[in-house]
Amino acid sequence: MTPRAVAIVGASGAVGQDFLAVLAARQFPLRSLRLLASPRSAGQRLSFRGESLPIEALGPDSFAGIDVALFSAGSAVSREHAPRAVRAGAVVVDNSSAFRLLPEVPLVVPEVNPAAIAAHRGIVANPNCSTILLVLALWPLHRAAGLRAVVVSTYQAASGAGQQAMRELREGTAAALRGERLPPRVLPQTLAFNLFPQVDVFQPDGYTREEDKLQFETRKILGLPDLPVDATCVRVPVERCHSESVAVQLGRPLPVAAARDLLAGAPGLELVDDPAQQRYPMPLPMAGRDPVAVGRIRAGRVFAPGLTFWLAGDQLRKGAALNAVQIAELL
Repeated sequence: MTPRAVAIVGASGAVGQDFLAVLAARQFPLRSLRLLASPRSAGQRLSFRGESLPIEALGPDSFAGIDVALFSAGSAVSREHAPRAVRAGAVVVDNSSAFRLLPEVPLVVPEVNPAAIAAHRGIVANPNCSTILLVLALWPLHRAAGLRAVVVSTYQAASGAGQQAMRELREGTAAALRGERLPPRVLPQTLAFNLFPQVDVFQPDGYTREEDKLQFETRKILGLPDLPVDATCVRVPVERCHSESVAVQLGRPLPVAAARDLLAGAPGLELVDDPAQQRYPMPLPMAGRDPVAVGRIRAGRVFAPGLTFWLAGDQLRKGAALNAVQIAELL
């Protein structure tokens, strides 16, 4: 690949720092790298490939000479600055929800729908972290047997809410072990030794915005606009890595052994499925790793034909930074 001038927007955040790790690990060909964040982070320095790089304050002129801009700083920042980056000649890979459902913006998981990138008009959207993990497993099953419906419950780590939420989990756990209680400041409820079924804000129909994302984004990525997706999203006291329990209704029977073979050979997935030896996907072993682990694969008891399975993956890696860098590589 031709070396590119890359900017990271939100470089001081959890995903921003994983952008650096993924760019280094994949030896992305860089002509230059510009780190951008809010004014309060300007002047800080981050290490990259043995160098110390300064963080600059994001502004209207930040994208001069930039080829690819990786955004992970929230929807408001993306709506304001992504069009500026495009006008400056950059292609934006945006990790927020700002553009995901716009018909003219591709929503891409490279292992699933890479061809969608070709239709971009300057912005390519990175899907929600839980959606990315889910569709990696749904895609090979859909190609083999056709999807008819999906029921998913997510078990989402504190890191999905950012660095402050991770810090709140650590501090709350330490307080609980001292016999104290730390009131929540970042999250809506205490997370230490607890869990709660709210990720993002509730909508009028009782579902949260995170649950809506799983439905609408999955439909767009898979090209199945009417696919029923019923989601319940739960925040759990895990520092890093999301897990998901998934039940699918298929269009035709797919034996469990065949499903295992399909998932074992699918790009981006790692089969971890030997319950007799207590081998199944868990957050802790997947932290900092690129694949999404899938296991507990079994014939469904509600949907016929159907399958039920469990997965776990690092939502800061494949669920965010890695997926965005893979998009940049395709660009």
